[in-house]
Amino acid sequence: MFRNGVSSSHESVSPEKRKRVVRVWCDGCYDMVHYGHSNQLRQARSMGDYLIVGVHTDEEVSKHKGPPVFTQEERYKMVRAIKWVDEVIEGAPYVTTLETLDKYNCDFCVHGDDITLTADGKDTYDEVKKAGRYRECKRTQGVSTTDLVGRMLLLTKAHHSNIEKNSDYQEHTDNFGKGPKGHSPWTGVSQFLQTSQKIIQFASGKEPQPNDTIIYVAGAFDLFHIGHVDFLESVYKLAERPYVIVGLHFDQEVNRYKGKNYPIMNVHERTLSVLACRYVSEVVIGAPYSVTADLVDHFKVDLVCHGKTEVMADKDNTDPYAEPKRRNIFKTIHSGRKILGAVDVEFARSPCDGVGFLRVLRFSPTSQRTCRLQFEARNQKKEAKELAAIEAIKKKADEQIKEIPEHKHCQ
Repeated sequence: MFRNGVSSSHESVSPEKRKRVVRVWCDGCYDMVHYGHSNQLRQARSMGDYLIVGVHTDEEVSKHKGPPVFTQEERYKMVRAIKWVDEVIEGAPYVTTLETLDKYNCDFCVHGDDITLTADGKDTYDEVKKAGRYRECKRTQGVSTTDLVGRMLLLTKAHHSNIEKNSDYQEHTDNFGKGPKGHSPWTGVSQFLQTSQKIIQFASGKEPQPNDTIIYVAGAFDLFHIGHVDFLESVYKLAERPYVIVGLHFDQEVNRYKGKNYPIMNVHERTLSVLACRYVSEVVIGAPYSVTADLVDHFKVDLVCHGKTEVMADKDNTDPYAEPKRRNIFKTIHSGRKILGAVDVEFARSPCDGVGFLRVLRFSPTSQRTCRLQFEARNQKKEAKELAAIEAIKKKADEQIKEIPEHKHCQ
């Protein structure tokens, strides 16, 4: 069978033999959740019937990778909001063991085709790999936490759609994933190329039904985070049968009203991030800044919502929500959460002079260039550990080849 456009590993098994539910395990930090994380979970879910995701505590993440940007409670909620996730296990161990898989009755675990190492450089999936209870899925090209933080620090607009890459951006892609001994295949920056197939895989494909309440919201939804999840959850709960449509503004429009190098993610990346949220039914790519009568009529919108953030006037100095207000279908939503430096991505505005940036990298407030150099050094240290692991794997493979009797080589 096919689910979300990905072939299931048990597609040839007859329905009679598939009465038992196949339970799949994934785990990780899931810090600064992006569409790469969502795509991994989508692929994992397609390999079974029920997906359980273990999320590590702040203490475990700090021990093995460094302090996370978001708290464990925020990360738990972010993962629960991904529509392919059936269950979240809070405080999952950093090293995946057979004991953990058995405890939650999981058949196998799934991870991307990169490597996850403990603080002392050991493969966290070594035990389940040896037991044959490990599956791999394809890592999503063109997105990584490394690249996203790099964009914030560089303050370039080169990641926006329809913008030609410049020398500063090229320097960023070279330095942010390069150690003294070269590049690791798992760290660094690659270009994201949107395809219609990827959108189909993420989209629900469901049309609104006659009894649905169609709710429209619009914005940048940049670096999709816990504040967005809280807002969309609040919107979703406004109706018994909600059909939530999110209008995403083009990059140039977002840059007009936010300035600096906003948005950090281009419109193609933001589309996938929003589509992965379980509270969203549909996305309008390149929605107009003002909610027009044509838009409301076309989608048969019953309610238009906006958060308690400041609303900038449109280019002609008019209120972008004038039409829904005139129709008395506008509602202001307050999700109740305040996240210093995260909700409006304030750390990107001034990445090195406030608490917001401390939540990103835990560095002391210094100049932007110093922050970049510190982050590059941190990333190179990570890459060195990965390269050491690659060398160890290669050495072990060479030793195993040498141990094969000579006559077997000749057969």
